[in-house]
Amino acid sequence: MLSRCHAVKIGMSDQGELIGLLHDLGKYSAEFQNYLKSAVELLNPDEDEFVDAKGLKGKVDHSSAGAQFVWRELSNQGRLGQIGGQILALCIASHHSGLIDCLTSEQNRPVEDAFTKRINKLDGRTHLYEALGKADKVILARAQELIAKPEMLNGIQTAIREIILVAPGMNDRSIVAQQQVGLLARFLFSCLIDADRIDTADFESPKHARLRTNGNYTGWETLIDRLERHLVSLQPRHPIDQLRQDISRHCLEGASRSKGIYTLTVPTGGGKTLASLRFALHHAKEHGMDRVIYVIPFTSIIDQNAAVVRGILEPEGTDPGSVVLEHHSNLTPEQQSWRGKILSENWDAPVVYTTSVQLLETLFGAGTRGARRMHQLANAVLVFDEIQTLPVNCVRLFNNAINFLADRCNSTVVLCTATQPLLDKVDANKGAIRIPDGNELMPDKKRLFDDLKRVEVINRRKPGGWTMDEIAALAQEETVKASSCLVIVNTKNAAQTLYRLIKDRADTAVFHLSTNMCPAHRKTILTEVRERLARLEPTLCISTQLIEAGVDVDFGAVIRFTAGLDSIAQAAGRCNRNGIRDIGYVHVVNPQDENLTMLPDIRIGQEKAERVLNDYEENPKKYGNSRIGPEAMEWYYQNYFFERAGDMNYSVSAQALGRDDTLLNLLSVNSQAVAAFGQAKGQAPDIYLRQSFMAAAKAFKAIDTPTRGIIVPYGQTGRDLITTLCAAYLPDKEFNLLRRAQQFSVNVFPQVLERLTRANVVQEIQEGTGILFLADSRYYSDEFGLSETPEGKMEVLCG
Repeated sequence: MLSRCHAVKIGMSDQGELIGLLHDLGKYSAEFQNYLKSAVELLNPDEDEFVDAKGLKGKVDHSSAGAQFVWRELSNQGRLGQIGGQILALCIASHHSGLIDCLTSEQNRPVEDAFTKRINKLDGRTHLYEALGKADKVILARAQELIAKPEMLNGIQTAIREIILVAPGMNDRSIVAQQQVGLLARFLFSCLIDADRIDTADFESPKHARLRTNGNYTGWETLIDRLERHLVSLQPRHPIDQLRQDISRHCLEGASRSKGIYTLTVPTGGGKTLASLRFALHHAKEHGMDRVIYVIPFTSIIDQNAAVVRGILEPEGTDPGSVVLEHHSNLTPEQQSWRGKILSENWDAPVVYTTSVQLLETLFGAGTRGARRMHQLANAVLVFDEIQTLPVNCVRLFNNAINFLADRCNSTVVLCTATQPLLDKVDANKGAIRIPDGNELMPDKKRLFDDLKRVEVINRRKPGGWTMDEIAALAQEETVKASSCLVIVNTKNAAQTLYRLIKDRADTAVFHLSTNMCPAHRKTILTEVRERLARLEPTLCISTQLIEAGVDVDFGAVIRFTAGLDSIAQAAGRCNRNGIRDIGYVHVVNPQDENLTMLPDIRIGQEKAERVLNDYEENPKKYGNSRIGPEAMEWYYQNYFFERAGDMNYSVSAQALGRDDTLLNLLSVNSQAVAAFGQAKGQAPDIYLRQSFMAAAKAFKAIDTPTRGIIVPYGQTGRDLITTLCAAYLPDKEFNLLRRAQQFSVNVFPQVLERLTRANVVQEIQEGTGILFLADSRYYSDEFGLSETPEGKMEVLCG
């Protein structure tokens, strides 16, 4: 019934129940029963039925029988029956692997109709007829009852029709329509996977079953009351606070509007965190929605924003974690054990904070781990903070998914930023977000930006560029003039180089920030920096881009290495943030010999920003006399998106797939695979869904270069965490410890992890857990965090 309950959110409860009833039909076979009994030692090794369960793990097919049964019963009901039968059979056949390919896309292999091959698998291997003879008669009767209901196929027809009606040209074979039909299949798959994992986990551990909230959350009225009380208690301290209250009021007024896709365009420092929360809570109450999900690009912002919101919505006396769930763990590998899969979290909370990476994994990632959460995106308020950070190669996939969530899943989406990208202005035939006219929550953006202007951006680029010595000198000058200065660079190497230069010659306190530091380390430094800024003590900070988006600091001056105009605007948000000075200055400089070859997003953004900055010098009025105002930002994004139009389809190289293709194509019409199949077979494949779901999901991971988390020995708390986890009987089940360990982990790319592992300084907490820790404290320093070279004395952390 859980699968039915999940699917009811999109009006497909019967379909959800049917796949839930039949997904394990193959387990009734003698082959699977013998495997199961051997695995749990209910069969004596001397008995004839005993099998080597360990050797057979994952090899006894129990998922095909249910898929075959659904296909057999529905596919004989005309073309609609074949479409519905394929979608439901696909979910059942895939429930242990992630959605399988309909057409294969594999290196050095011809394209095959994998779905039909799976459905036609011999009965001797799927045991369909044996399973039907042994299955619970009540379950089979209910399945037949559901199949016979007109609503079974009518519900699928309605869902697909609604997708087609808003697709370009109302063409069901368009890229947009086919990607969204694929998302419909993935949604039902999510309903099944989550129900199956919960059932299994609760059976294995009744203790964990008692901890589940199952949607029984603190009511929206209570949460709204807590937020409103907090807002009333905020006394204006700065001139800008009145404007922040106006922004919050507009969000409250907008909350009563209908569900849909909205933009919230507010200059940096405008109070988007609480204003958007106010909209979300009131909107959720108004429309009876299930949860609010905040999607944030960087864990550093999650740390900050979730802490603020938790302090408001979980006052003293409430259970910690009962309202706000943070989900951004990267401590366990993507290839989880079965035990890890069934115990992973499923966003069962009223307010969820997660990362863009986790959200994209939920929509497009491989396996079942992320996909199981997709159904939680339905009937939800989804707030995307700093939407301008969306990876450009995901733009079209993302746009089509957002339209699907709003149109088919009854969700509301809010795109928040100071620098709104033109996601609704890209090619609609491949995927543009449909934002209705009038759905900007701020009634007068231009006036708002003028009223909130607190900085002057100075274009200080020069021929030949600035040397690091010159930038160091400028930083020290600005610290003296403005009492504090923040320098934001494009690379970790530049941050370290500049920090070392300035530290050796500065009389004032100098700080360094980068993602080589764990969140707890960054928090410690930011706390000290904020305290010094509040006391107006001379403070100089060198940071990578991590400080740009959403980090609440207020420096007297900012120096920004040239980057995309959106990054420059975000950097400006860290300058004179509270308007306590008449004006703050943001200096844009171009460093000499900067190597951005491996950072195309920054390099291309830099080029387009330079074009806008040069154009501004010739005609400032064209841009409203602001280098980072709405007019400049719109022209920047027009140039940037035009340059990168070819990148928006998520290209896949021949090295990853066997041919050059795109994820947008693989997850929609799959034209290359269809053509190859037709050339080999002399006809088009006779199936409606032709996507290469699994190949696309694996390519998504390959291209995205997933990072791994390493728990580091920062401070005594970090050392103690490592020691405790090493001593734990089942460390991968120590949820509270692992949640705490997120604050003491650093995410690294595969090549860095390989070098550290080769040096024997990164090890597993216990063999087989996949949880990694830094075993040699010399590779983590108070100044720079994780390093590939040792410093100081060695300390053995876990023997």
